[in-house]
Amino acid sequence: MKKVKVAAGVYWLEIPEADLYILCGCPADSVKLLKKKGLIVSEEKSGVVCETGPNAILLSDISIQRARFSNLAEFPVLQILYFQGMILPGHPNNTGAKPLLIGAKDQLKAQAEYIYRGNYGLTSEQEIVDAGIPVEQAREMMRLKLKFAFDRMVKTQDLLDLLAVTTRRKEIKNGVFVRRKKTNLFQFTYKDKSIDINLNLKPGEQYEAPYPLDYHVPKREYFSVVHIGEGDGWDCDRPCMGSFLTFQGKIYLIDAGPNIIYSLTAMGLSANDIDGIFHTHAHDDHFAGLTALFRTDKKIKHYTTPLVRASVIKKLSALMSIEEESFEKYFEICNLQFNEWNNVDGLEVKPIFSPHPIETNIMLFRALWEKGYKTYAHWADIVSLDILSGMITDDDIQNGVSQEFFDRVKRDYLTPVNLKKIDIGGGLIHGRAEDFADDKSEKIILSHTSHPLNKVQKEIGGGASFGVADVLIEASQDYTKAIASEHLHSYFPTVPKCDIRILLNCPETFFNAGEILVKRNNVNESIYYILSGVIEFIQSSKGIQNTLSTGSMAGELSGLMRIAPRGTYRAVSNVKALRISSEMYIEFAKRNDIYDVIKQDIEKRHFLQGTALFGEMVSCPIINKIINTWKEVDYKKGQRLSSKSGHVLFLLENGGIDITYDDLLIEKLSSGDFYGTENILFDAAPLFKARTDRPSHLYVIDRKLITDIPIVQWKLTETYERRMKDLNTLIS
Repeated sequence: MKKVKVAAGVYWLEIPEADLYILCGCPADSVKLLKKKGLIVSEEKSGVVCETGPNAILLSDISIQRARFSNLAEFPVLQILYFQGMILPGHPNNTGAKPLLIGAKDQLKAQAEYIYRGNYGLTSEQEIVDAGIPVEQAREMMRLKLKFAFDRMVKTQDLLDLLAVTTRRKEIKNGVFVRRKKTNLFQFTYKDKSIDINLNLKPGEQYEAPYPLDYHVPKREYFSVVHIGEGDGWDCDRPCMGSFLTFQGKIYLIDAGPNIIYSLTAMGLSANDIDGIFHTHAHDDHFAGLTALFRTDKKIKHYTTPLVRASVIKKLSALMSIEEESFEKYFEICNLQFNEWNNVDGLEVKPIFSPHPIETNIMLFRALWEKGYKTYAHWADIVSLDILSGMITDDDIQNGVSQEFFDRVKRDYLTPVNLKKIDIGGGLIHGRAEDFADDKSEKIILSHTSHPLNKVQKEIGGGASFGVADVLIEASQDYTKAIASEHLHSYFPTVPKCDIRILLNCPETFFNAGEILVKRNNVNESIYYILSGVIEFIQSSKGIQNTLSTGSMAGELSGLMRIAPRGTYRAVSNVKALRISSEMYIEFAKRNDIYDVIKQDIEKRHFLQGTALFGEMVSCPIINKIINTWKEVDYKKGQRLSSKSGHVLFLLENGGIDITYDDLLIEKLSSGDFYGTENILFDAAPLFKARTDRPSHLYVIDRKLITDIPIVQWKLTETYERRMKDLNTLIS
């Protein structure tokens, strides 16, 4: 038996004698991580070139860790079936054996449905009609879908074998056994040897990206396209195809592929900086980063057609084992209409249906300017015209498309624009550069491929490096300062505009990624207001490492009080900030009669920002609202917590609490921990009981204050799921 750590939360376990090679943990881009480690390589077998790799996948007991998916088996399964050849007719690796998914019963069920939805999207005419498509058009879409699926949709259970893991030993195959010791801790045994696999992320750990990225500082232009991905789901060196738009200073994502937060951080952005996402479809290379957008204190707008959103929601709901209605907890739904110019705060967007195995809309974006519109076309994903032409049939009963449908798609694809980004992934379900040889667009970028461009492709279009921007309309104003002005007004609502301008007139300073802004135990002479970029607050003695974004203050407490800071503020990306002298900030506060208010609240705010629940990405105005309305309570030792007064969350400031179910101890809470997740998530009485184990001081937070904060909802969900897993393990 051989165990290899691939990355944080990902391991490789191989037992060659038993013909068993297990990918343990499958977060985003796990196939790329295996390739980087040399655990997937090309080989020739019986004259056929194919890849090596896993034949089994161990799932995490917890579907979400650090606000990212822990179980994304779609691409690992595709690698096994197609790149290894286990499903290909006549392939030497097609022996009749199926890939194996190993995990908790609920995770197996979730993965089976998620993979099914990833393969087919909406799976009936009725589901398409329910998404607002007329019956005749729905029938046409279904004929196309079935043609891609070779005339039938195959259940996941027909492609994979599923093995449910419990605390009792179960045989995987050939004398290899597995059991769960506790949540996410598994023991594998073979003959007289055993190996433990722990899929829990350690404090401070995140799932890793397989590629390094350079740091950039994008300018918020009037209308520009910033390129943050030109690869595909197999490209080990680049993020998957994606872009973001800047329009009138606002930032809009196009799709959310794997490790999107890593890409945004390299661009000096966080989820809080994103106003909306335009979503093309629900394949993992455009979908897997969706939950990273929950890491914000506001609902990001989700722009797409109802057809595509229905597919996205069904896949996300399957993956997370949640109700479809829960999507609205995290996103603000904004519907777009097919083949119409939809006005999005001045930016015009036209979604166009694109033939693909699942529901897909490609998108045109335009903004009015001198001599007419400037237009960007984002073609992800499309299909080769040769493949599509092979689907043409005059028989309405047969699966396929009509000549009229083909002509319409070709005409849409070749629409001339100022800038066009094209999927050229090839194969059965992606586009070809050669189809655009006569395209009259001013500039074409070829994307969605893991291969270098060949000579023919280079004559048609070019590539784009990470972070490069195509500016379609330049900005003549500094949108960053305008955003800062708006934020500071909300931060200091009683301060007149003329005094806000004092802060805005402070000098700008720049920090490279990795630089320290304010250092622990060193009294800081300046306070920094973050104009752009991502920073982190680190207090290692308490295990705190929280990410903060645009609009945050670094060193406010220590600068105002003239004391040494308790932790360190460090630049995660390149950072631009206003440098406010501590002396001036004190005078600013006294001048506006808010010094005592700030001093009174700042300790509480500092405590709240040091907690796992509220310390990451929750802006200062929201923090202030919470501390101005929470209630403080003291409990004696042995006292039971009660929420009879309403649906509330208990946040422990000091003391200790035991979380129990019947007589089972589930968890011991300490400072910064919380109780009452069921109150907030389900508007229901807590399943678990809580009793203080010593005198304790708590803050009681009303449910209404936090139900619309996505990152808080997400962390509550993580905690609830973890506690339920711990309970099930103890019971079993």
